[in-house]
Amino acid sequence: MGQIALEGMEFFAFHGFYDEEQKIGNKYGVDLYIETDLHAAGTSDKLDATVNYEVLYRVVAEEMLAPARLLEHVGHRVMDRVMQKFPHVKSVKVCVSKFNPPLGGICHRARVTLKRKRAKQL
Repeated sequence: MGQIALEGMEFFAFHGFYDEEQKIGNKYGVDLYIETDLHAAGTSDKLDATVNYEVLYRVVAEEMLAPARLLEHVGHRVMDRVMQKFPHVKSVKVCVSKFNPPLGGICHRARVTLKRKRAKQL
């Protein structure tokens, strides 16, 4: 088992509970962590034996393009897509951050973290 992480991804997107947020947009950050078996990739040095980082990034980028009211919803969609696209992934953890959220005071970012493990197959 091993972990693949894409940390510090940044996007400009149109998420937010308030209509104004969905019109003007904001900067968001995403950190993605997946657990999967990395033994075959480690011994073979072949890209098709692992999870392609570029494909993972594209999955996140595509989900960031679709506006959502809640960060929780964005994170949930990312996890769904990763689990669907990569059936051998055992677990996913995603952190979605909104920079400078409109809270009426100083807050560098608001963040949600979601985790999911694949159900064991019988």
